[in-house]
Amino acid sequence: MCPATQWLAPADEANLVLDHAGQVNVFLVAALLAPGGFLAPDGTADIAALRAVLRERIAELPALRKSAVQSGRRHHWIETIPDVEHHIRAVEPVDGLTGLEDRCAELMGQPLAGDRPLWEILVVPGATAGGLGVVLRIHHAVADGMTAALIVQRLFDPGEPGESPSNQPLMRRPTEAPRHHPRNDPRSTLRRIGTGLSRIRKTLWGQGVGRTMLLGERSAHHGVAFLRTEIEALEAAVRPRGATVNDALLAASAAGFRAALLAAGEPVPSWLPVSEPVALRRRGTAGNQVGVMLVRLPLGEPDPDERLRLIGAQTRDEKLRARDQGTLEFMRGPIGARIMDSLARRQHLVGGFVTNVPGTKGAFLLAGAPVTALWPVAVLAGNVRLGVAAVSYAGNLCCGIHFDASNVPGDVFAQAMGEELARLGR
Repeated sequence: MCPATQWLAPADEANLVLDHAGQVNVFLVAALLAPGGFLAPDGTADIAALRAVLRERIAELPALRKSAVQSGRRHHWIETIPDVEHHIRAVEPVDGLTGLEDRCAELMGQPLAGDRPLWEILVVPGATAGGLGVVLRIHHAVADGMTAALIVQRLFDPGEPGESPSNQPLMRRPTEAPRHHPRNDPRSTLRRIGTGLSRIRKTLWGQGVGRTMLLGERSAHHGVAFLRTEIEALEAAVRPRGATVNDALLAASAAGFRAALLAAGEPVPSWLPVSEPVALRRRGTAGNQVGVMLVRLPLGEPDPDERLRLIGAQTRDEKLRARDQGTLEFMRGPIGARIMDSLARRQHLVGGFVTNVPGTKGAFLLAGAPVTALWPVAVLAGNVRLGVAAVSYAGNLCCGIHFDASNVPGDVFAQAMGEELARLGR
């Protein structure tokens, strides 16, 4: 094999397995831009100027200069010079923010070209008055949520001086979770083996969710909704109650799930388990380095503040366990991923996905154009029909809700979740 190639890390190879018909394994970031730089005051975009700026930055980002080439049952990365006219291009205009949501929903069902580097940047006119939208899509084989956030940081310009202290990184990097015992301590090893066996058993036979419209074969009709809430107010309101912003995100998601089930005429379970990724310390070359924790959302608890408390009591311990355990056992290589992909189509272990990626303290520019808003959209996998992704940006917690629009009342979910975030932030 020539020096310009490298085998995919097992966890990245596993993410190629999860990309197939009906399941596009791509992480999406949508943004709104105001005039400046490559974007003229009348909203006209100079795509050539944008490409010129980004071409230089792509040259310094190896993750965006590699293509996955199959060799037998495995893949290797091969160094490639991206065709920026393909990877960075304008698409048809949309009608405002709702139009951008709809365009993102369509894109979550469209695979990336497999014979090129696995990413693209789409310029979307009409997404905002006087400006435009931009959509970045990156395949999960290239990056998990944390890695994708760092790629965004490298592609975009820093904001105005003073928006982020010069001695602090824009993105908060994951740190190693504290341990009571050294990792090679026999008791720690035995504990991890036991936890691993338990997680395998749950993946194979877990039945935490009954029959519900939240699970089942997905239609081709995707839906996306965007929410924002002020993060400092939210944190100031929930911290005295012993909760974190992530706990508040989960509590607001619980309100959304509860409202969606009621709107569909379904009984509300006492608890709804959801899956949430947990960032691991960056080691090696893998673009995917995440653990997973299960959080049981107390939908049957009528008091919202008590729901928040119950969630916080779980996440304090579960996050540490997830980081200590590392990557989900079935996602440590392609063989396990094939098994999990098959099982996931009929699983009843979780009823939804929630993911929260630490973001920037300040604001970005893109080739000189101010980025006024930003939202992530995560993948729906297996038989799960609704997921929530969140990132902090410019003082806001920005949430993207991705759902099967033919089977789940995602608009009801989004309204209830937004109302709960507003209530928790007061």
